[in-house]
Amino acid sequence: MKPLYSVAQIRAVEQLVAATLEPGALMQRAGQAAANGVLALLAGQANRSVLLLAGPGNNGGDALEAAANLAGAGAGIDVAVIYLAGSALASAETAQALGRAHDAQVRFLDALPDSAPALVVDGLFGIGLARALDGAARVMVEALNALGWPVLALDVPSGLDADTGAIVGPDGVALRAGRTLAFIGNKIGLHTFEGRDVAGEVEVASLAIDAHYFPPASAELNQAALFANQLKPRANNSHKGSFGDVAIVGGARGMAGAAMLTARAALYSGAGRVLVAALDPGPAFDSVQPEIMFRDGATYPLGVGTLVMGPGMGGSALAMDMLARALPGAAALVLDADALNLIGASVDLQKRLGARTAPTILTPHPLEAARLLGISSLEVQRDRLAAARAIANRFNAIVVLKGSGSVIAAPGGAAVINTSGNPGLASAGTGDVLAGICGSLLAQGWPAREAALGAVWIHGTAADRLVSQGIGPIGLCASELPQAVRAVLNELVYGTAKNG
Repeated sequence: MKPLYSVAQIRAVEQLVAATLEPGALMQRAGQAAANGVLALLAGQANRSVLLLAGPGNNGGDALEAAANLAGAGAGIDVAVIYLAGSALASAETAQALGRAHDAQVRFLDALPDSAPALVVDGLFGIGLARALDGAARVMVEALNALGWPVLALDVPSGLDADTGAIVGPDGVALRAGRTLAFIGNKIGLHTFEGRDVAGEVEVASLAIDAHYFPPASAELNQAALFANQLKPRANNSHKGSFGDVAIVGGARGMAGAAMLTARAALYSGAGRVLVAALDPGPAFDSVQPEIMFRDGATYPLGVGTLVMGPGMGGSALAMDMLARALPGAAALVLDADALNLIGASVDLQKRLGARTAPTILTPHPLEAARLLGISSLEVQRDRLAAARAIANRFNAIVVLKGSGSVIAAPGGAAVINTSGNPGLASAGTGDVLAGICGSLLAQGWPAREAALGAVWIHGTAADRLVSQGIGPIGLCASELPQAVRAVLNELVYGTAKNG
């Protein structure tokens, strides 16, 4: 498990442990961990200068401890500190760290230096910030973002909400770090929404705190281990019926491509048989993937196989009627795109969805999630974890709230944040591909939660594989994903990218 904790949970752990230690011991551990991280990053570099930013709270104390350790390390590090003391008295621990930095003959500056240091260490505010950066801190952060100097953030980049991944304040700003060293435990906000861009690569320093001090995690990071029990080699004595049927209900006039992308993704991720139940007359076959079958959506029996409803479905009376008929049924169901919009606009469809007992996965983007909850997309993005949990509980379904750091939530509150994927997925049709993978894994017998976890991780990893091959992220197309999905899935099952 790769646990994620809320700020409240981290503070509770900190208080429990601090009561068992000498005053300032945890700050000293954090300062040493930060110094060790800096030394590792500077290894082999000719430029050995470090600028540490220390704010008025304990995060600033961590930075001051790190400065004292670096100055006394005998490693030839040129250590400078900008200390923004603020108007309130520093804690006893931070005052002690300040004294140690002075005793170590650290240079204290009043402004950013003219020449770029090898590394800037951000110890301005950490998890303690409750309002948008302002004053001298904001000016400094904006200047550093413009300069683009390398930044290591201590615990949380200053200006970022550690619980939600949102930059604090409606007009807020956060210091963009290439790396973040999270203390005690990993934070939710480092891995979703704006947090992924602001925090960079995240490493955790537990500060030698024993596991028994930690509560159950608020969430966790997605990884293949969470769905590994479903990754089984196929028996030689198999046939196409062994791996399920997937029907994509969509493809209204002018939107057949969405249903095609979903169908191809289902096919390439292993479904035995795939068909498109088109709402409007369209192509009788897919010239790229002739294995895909086509049926008249108006007469298709919606109780057969696994249904993926929504890609290119439109908002017609027929689409509404098909949803109304499918929701009470026993077929496993993936709802995406237009199906979610229709449900968001209909109290009757919402009741039918909430009453389902068959496996159900919803894959909304933030605007679709907002319609399901009756709020704005801005409110969804301000707390993605809470929004995904609210939808899962309201509709008794597994929810994939798409976006940077997609959130997979189950009824009851269990939540996972995905970190695979890249900006290449911010293009038309990639959500249709994800829906197809979800449907395919459901059809192959995966439980709904594992199907969602696996689909999201594989989808993102496929995009990462394409980028590593020079395909994207700019210009990466949804139609390029299915073959990469196939390669990733086979690699997971067989240990090698077969049939890629």
